[in-house]
Amino acid sequence: MRQISVQKVTEVVSRLFMEANTDLGKDVLEALEKAREQEESPTAQEVLGELLENARIAKQEQVPMCQDTGLAVVFVELGQDVHLTGGYLYDAIQEGVRRGYKEGYLRKSACHPFTRVNTGDNTPAIIHLDLVPGDSLRILAVPKGGGSENMSRVVMLTPSVGKKGIMDYVVERVRESSSNPCPPVIVGVGIGGTFEKAAILAKKALLRPLGSSNPDPELNEMEEELLRRINDLGIGPQGYGGRTTALGVFIEMTPCHIASLPLAVNLQCHASRHKEAVI
Repeated sequence: MRQISVQKVTEVVSRLFMEANTDLGKDVLEALEKAREQEESPTAQEVLGELLENARIAKQEQVPMCQDTGLAVVFVELGQDVHLTGGYLYDAIQEGVRRGYKEGYLRKSACHPFTRVNTGDNTPAIIHLDLVPGDSLRILAVPKGGGSENMSRVVMLTPSVGKKGIMDYVVERVRESSSNPCPPVIVGVGIGGTFEKAAILAKKALLRPLGSSNPDPELNEMEEELLRRINDLGIGPQGYGGRTTALGVFIEMTPCHIASLPLAVNLQCHASRHKEAVI
């Protein structure tokens, strides 16, 4: 049994949220650059260039790439052969979020739903914990902005709508969202499970690297067709028109009840921020 101190967890979570807000991933930068090269609209090309320049400045000057530094979402994969010492895992994660947002001078966005009074430290974080084989601890920090999250949906479809109904709903969700989620977006799709499982699958789907292929040939085909249909909408970068409405569509799927067809669409803005570490 390997021992890991929860103090180490706090340090890692703090660092990951600061890095995620200032350092856009290589896969996202490459996708934006590729989109700029392939764009036909001069306005869209200019917007994509501004997004790349914004990301460059954020990394160089160590400042957030967006004023919305997000609600803190944390995915944890805990190896079953790990013994955590020195405290409670959830408390350590919350303290890491607290420190990261304070020391990184990141905007605190968590508030009471009714009074709208800010909690002051961006906690509580939303924590998703999975128990996995092994003796390591994997942590993924995901600052999730409000604009794109507000455009996300969970719906319980009738099973008879099939694949066509699923794909039509995803495309329509992006069309209705228009410029609100700050396109070009990444589209996370969760299919199956239950109401809440579909939503978690859709958010997990956003963590896949841009440019990667789905190992399931049928889902991979759906992702490619969805990306083509979404980019044919013509919404374009920041809603100014063009061929680049989405940089990627990623699907996660699991079996569901015979009477149900849960579907979740989680939209992510062009600043697809997430960082991970393995302890």
